[in-house]
Amino acid sequence: MAQDKTLTCRDCEREFTFSASEQDFFAEKGFTNEPGRCPDCRAARKQQNPGGGYNRGGGFQRREMHPATCAECGRETQVPFRPSGDRPVYCSDCFGRNRH
Repeated sequence: MAQDKTLTCRDCEREFTFSASEQDFFAEKGFTNEPGRCPDCRAARKQQNPGGGYNRGGGFQRREMHPATCAECGRETQVPFRPSGDRPVYCSDCFGRNRH
């Protein structure tokens, strides 16, 4: 069984406890790295970057969406890429039906 570990936060440099139950949770989820930030810094970082997808800088950012018209039903929609016009674009409903 895991034992509590004392880690140092990479942001505030304070020590924090990585408990045995948190270690078990991380292992259950398949996480291989220990947390680099204390709970306070993690919460502050989440609040600065709510929702959105992961970016290469290590934080979270909201995905840029672009307007489009569904090629199948004609409904106005938003897609996570800039449509180039050379391929059909589908709304989420039609995309799910047309997936092969």
